[in-house]
Amino acid sequence: MPDTRSYSISDLAAEFGVTTRTLRFYEEKGFLAPERRGRVRYFSAADRVRLRLILRGRRLGLSLEESAEIIDLYKAPEGGKRQLTALLDKLAERRAQLEKQAADLAATLADLADVEHACRAALADLNPARSR
Repeated sequence: MPDTRSYSISDLAAEFGVTTRTLRFYEEKGFLAPERRGRVRYFSAADRVRLRLILRGRRLGLSLEESAEIIDLYKAPEGGKRQLTALLDKLAERRAQLEKQAADLAATLADLADVEHACRAALADLNPARSR
């Protein structure tokens, strides 16, 4: 039996730790499609799941557009397979980016340690009585 509950904008904002402004932005961009009755938005269970997936994609470093594209693949023919393949491709790209950043960070930290060591040695040479 499908979930027919609806959620207010403040319900979803509180549950997911985002602002109502964020949810309105996602709606404006077409990522969420709440039912509107006057000025009140009613988000469906599907909107709630979609929001959870979008926020998970953000935490993984995917853009909103990339997350929405992957989520939308689920509805396409052979959607599950295409969706998972696309997600794996994006995850591989993201992993490669993060591994490069980690290598760059490790190199920077090594350079920092070398310079710090050289500075301490130079300082000790200038003031031998206070060397550490």
